[in-house]
Formats: sequence, C-alpha cells, structure tokens
Amino acid sequence: MFASAGAEPPMRAIAREAGVGIATLYRHFPTREALVDAVYRDQVGRLTAGARELLGRLAPAAAMRRWMDLFGDWIATKNGMLDTLLAMIEAGEIAHAQTRTELLAAISAVLDAGRAAGDLRTDVTAEDIAAALIGIFTVAPRPAQAARAGRLLDLLMDGLRRPA
Repeated sequence: MFASAGAEPPMRAIAREAGVGIATLYRHFPTREALVDAVYRDQVGRLTAGARELLGRLAPAAAMRRWMDLFGDWIATKNGMLDTLLAMIEAGEIAHAQTRTELLAAISAVLDAGRAAGDLRTDVTAEDIAAALIGIFTVAPRPAQAARAGRLLDLLMDGLRRPA
C-alpha cells in the first residue's frame, strides 16, 4: 500500500488490504510510526540482503542492474510513508546515517565484485551510484514512470560497464 499510494494511506485501508481488523493492526503496530518503522527496517534489510543474494546467482553487472530495480522498489515504498518517515528522521527515531551506510555497503559489495570480474569501471564510487539512482527515481518515480526509469537505469548501467 505504501508503494502504490500517492499519499500516506489511512491505517484502516492498510488493515483492510492486509486482511486484518483495525484492532489487530493496532495491536501489532500501536502507532503509524511503529508501522512505518517496521516497514522501513524490513525494506532496508531486504535491499541490503538483496545485494548478497543477487551476487550469489548472477554475474556482478547483472546483479547491479537488478539491484537498481530493488532500490527503485524501496524508493517507491518510501513515497507512501514520506511524511511520517521524515518526521521520524527529524525526531531521531530512525538513524538515517546508518541506513545510508548500509546501502552504500550493499552497492560497494556489488561494485567490488564487478571490478574483480573486470565488468565494472574502477573509477566509480558507491556514492556516485547512489546519487545517480536518487536522481533517476526523482525524475522517473515508480510505478508511474517505470518504463522511463528502466531506460535510465539501463543507460546508467551502460556507463558503469568497463570499456573494452
């Protein structure tokens, strides 16, 4: 619901979508902030674990491109909870710096594997890739502009490949 919502969805709508009653939702997540925190932490975990999982089954360049899609999904999920998320970051309830460190480590793992395989450029940093991804998903947000985002991600990947 967070990914598909243009604005933060009401808790009742979230409960209905999950197939539970509102009391059940509130029993597990007594506040919107508790729910957003759980979703956010789950998504960061999936994103960082996704890098390792993709490297275990794909060549590094293919893993990088697929991980970019996972990053886009993560950004889309954040859009539906942005107001609450920003308030929580401002209040210090979510360690934004820790998330950034975790995401950069995931990018670095894939980038380093690509460098070792000779597939990806050596003069690009994880910070460069993160900035490019944020730019792409700012101008081509998912799901509304998924096709455009895909084309831009493919262009980014072309630029990341090591020249022959």
